[in-house]
Amino acid sequence: MKIGFGNDHAAVELKETLMRYVSELGHECVDFGTNSTDSVDYPEYGLKVAEAIKSGEIDKGILICGTGIGISLAANKVPGIRAAVCSEPFTAKMTVQHNNANILAMGARVVGEGLAKLIVDAFLEATYEGGRHQIRVDMLTDIENKYKE
Repeated sequence: MKIGFGNDHAAVELKETLMRYVSELGHECVDFGTNSTDSVDYPEYGLKVAEAIKSGEIDKGILICGTGIGISLAANKVPGIRAAVCSEPFTAKMTVQHNNANILAMGARVVGEGLAKLIVDAFLEATYEGGRHQIRVDMLTDIENKYKE
């Protein structure tokens, strides 16, 4: 699987750690930045990863900022993107199984390295269940379509 990573200045170290880890799991990693601890605007990096999923350049994304919230909000502005902030493995698993999430977002100031790896494992190992959940995912798409300009 091809996984895209995006982050802000607060998450450079955790992103680098997780990219090595995900690569060791056998996945191809694409770094959309940033690689600097100088202050940057997280929406830029959330958008890069979301657009790469939308175009088919990558399969899934992992976004990291201080809390995971801001960068996920940016990604979720792209139709078809379902980015979920997860601070523990159960939520990461369920957001794929029930919501068909294609981006995992985390907070570098919220989770440590060990927990982050467990969250990534749960996200990457989970499979969308479809069925009754597809009705709800379709409802989300209907909401997106209702507000397209």
